[in-house]
Order: sequence, then C-alpha cells, then structure tokens
Amino acid sequence: MSSLTYCLVVTGPHYGTEQASSAYLFANALIEKGHQIAQIFFYREGVVNANKLVSPANDEFDLPKAWVTLAKKHQIPLHVCVAAALRRGIIDEQQAKEQEMDSYNMAPEFELSGLGSLAQAMLTCSRVVQF
Repeated sequence: MSSLTYCLVVTGPHYGTEQASSAYLFANALIEKGHQIAQIFFYREGVVNANKLVSPANDEFDLPKAWVTLAKKHQIPLHVCVAAALRRGIIDEQQAKEQEMDSYNMAPEFELSGLGSLAQAMLTCSRVVQF
C-alpha cells in the first residue's frame, strides 16, 4: 500500500464530544500505517483545542497537550481558523498585542491561519478527513 498525505479538519472541542479525540486517534493510526499528515486544521468549536489554559483532572486525558506532543514529534503544523478562534476567545500573543490585550491563551505550537490554508491543503493532500 502506498503512503498518502492527509489533512485533518477538527471541528469538535477537546471535551464534550468525541470529534477531537477521534481525530487524534485517527492521526496516530495514520502515522503508524506510514501515512503523512500535512496539517491539522482546527475549525468551529475545534479551535478550543488550542487553549493552553486547559487543566483536566489528573485522571483525565489531556487532549490539547497530546496535540502538541503529536505535532512536535511528527512535525505536523497545527492551524487554527483565526475568525473562529477570535469569536471563541482563543487568541495568540501577536493578536493580543495588536488588540491591546494584556494576555493570551493560545498554545504557541498552534498557528492562527485563514481558510486559505485549509483550501491549499485540500488541493495538495491525497485525503481530507473532517471530524
């Protein structure tokens, strides 16, 4: 079987639905099978996966931290829809400065980007899978 390049679109939050956790498990399965992940794009409620202030109980799986670990280990870009993020109070350091806010909550491993980056991935990836 030949290796494919995937783009994953995560539209579910880190907790409360299975969308984000299913996407995470799927990403790991793809890597185990030798496939590549070109990017993971967080959209709609999925943008809350980028919140670095999430603090689950000790006996719960820390999905936002797991995304960061996966991305670092396999050099996978983590893109966050800027419009969806700002609507939901997810803001990076640069946006916080531009909007004269005194703090930010987006983990630095995630990158704010527009839908253009998702469109580009859809044109270049073998498969796009939405969760």
